Amino acid sequence: MRHCDESGCHERAAVRLHIPWADRKDVCTAHARAMVQHDGIVAEPLPGAEKHWV
Repeated sequence: MRHCDESGCHERAAVRLHIPWADRKDVCTAHARAMVQHDGIVAEPLPGAEKHWV
């Protein structure tokens, strides 16, 4: 399993964010919650990462 793509974060990635104006990112649930507040960003659970959705 991968770690969060956000700089300085060492949590496990649980969500793939599809960002229209940037590359996809695999991030932890905490970063996903904050980032999906922006219009156009779509969150997709990563396979096998369901237990990290807290």
